[in-house]
Amino acid sequence: MNPEEKQLRYDKAYLRMAREWAKLSHCVRKQVGAILVKDKVIISDGYNGTPTGFSNVCENEEGQTFWYVLHAEANAITKLARTGNAAQNATLYITLSPCRDCAKLILQSGITRLVFQEKYRDEEGLEFLQGAKINIVQIEDLD
Repeated sequence: MNPEEKQLRYDKAYLRMAREWAKLSHCVRKQVGAILVKDKVIISDGYNGTPTGFSNVCENEEGQTFWYVLHAEANAITKLARTGNAAQNATLYITLSPCRDCAKLILQSGITRLVFQEKYRDEEGLEFLQGAKINIVQIEDLD
């Protein structure tokens, strides 16, 4: 197996893990999962949801997401702050491409590679990261 095939095999496996992690989310509209990998080791994970200590309800009666709901990648990145680890040169695997705000967190945290499955409706986050020379890979088919 050549190095590109091996990397694709691992990328798909980590994306499948992120997809499983997304199932932990209590959000109704969209469940998103994230896995952070550095030096072939998972260093953090996250899914979209409310902050610690809040009710697990993510949307109001009209189906609109509450402003304080954290995105999966934000949860994974901020979890690193609690553990003392760093995302420098890590790869972020996420089921949905990042929004503009999360794209800023990704860049500032030192993540150098992003692998995602589905595109978010607003692609400005991806465009921002492309402009910042982050290595971005989309893998839609995980079979």
